[in-house]
Amino acid sequence: MEPETTALAVPAQTADPTRIHNIGYRSYDGPRLGRSYARRSLFAQSLRGAYGLGRSAKSKVLPMLLFAVMCLPALIVVAVTIFTKAKEPLVDYTRYALYLQAVIGLYLASQAPQSVSRDLRFKSVPLYFSRPIERVDYVVAKFAAMASALFILTAAPLLVLYVGALLAELDVADQTKGFGQGLVSVALLSLLFAGIGLVVAALTPRRGFGVAAVIAVLTIPYAAVTTVQAIAYGQGSFDAVGWLGLFSPITLIDGVQTTFLGAASAFPGGYGPPSVLAGVVYTAVVLGLIAGSYALLMRRYRKVGL
Repeated sequence: MEPETTALAVPAQTADPTRIHNIGYRSYDGPRLGRSYARRSLFAQSLRGAYGLGRSAKSKVLPMLLFAVMCLPALIVVAVTIFTKAKEPLVDYTRYALYLQAVIGLYLASQAPQSVSRDLRFKSVPLYFSRPIERVDYVVAKFAAMASALFILTAAPLLVLYVGALLAELDVADQTKGFGQGLVSVALLSLLFAGIGLVVAALTPRRGFGVAAVIAVLTIPYAAVTTVQAIAYGQGSFDAVGWLGLFSPITLIDGVQTTFLGAASAFPGGYGPPSVLAGVVYTAVVLGLIAGSYALLMRRYRKVGL
């Protein structure tokens, strides 16, 4: 009897590795929106991010809390003005930001690194510069967004004060003039602080270092200037009190608005810049710092390789 033969299993035919699959890629023939659209989009995204919009709930807490802290004293002032039937505003529009400079500084220290340091840390800047956006578009969008965020933070309480003054039936012309002067002051402050904060934050990809550096740049010069001003005032060097304000960002704004916006100076004894020429110097320094901040940011981002 012959042994049964077993059939050998035939392996399944493998797919041809050289086969080309059509996965449906098609060329884009829609509208090309270009650099201006990319710049506007980056501005809007950065501005929203400065208040935590479009980010996690945790990211919204601090900016929204600081915004509320900025507006709360204005609401209290309005309530007191209305219930006491005051004939004059309790707080000058041009002085409000000076009183709450610590809140403004904390907001800038928390949001400037968030705006630029994260892009450096995660090396996403080269992706922006691929196309169609250029370095100048990135810098302009970030600068404008940070300045706009600061303007919203500082102008909102002024609007509250203005509406409250109208409800209290104070003189409309005087209040409108004061409100306009306050808006000019905080606009200049927003540009100056945004430039300084972004330059400092762009020096390091570490957000914590950026926060500490921004706080130091804003507080140390102010503390030193006010201390030396107090000493000069005590020795009767009143002109020196006015000139010393050139060495701190917030005192620079004080000097400009004292000379050209009719504001009362917060310097010791109320001694602001000693002359109109000194006020011109203050203004030139402020504008120079804003332009210098922009130039430094451009230089910084020229060194970010693709």
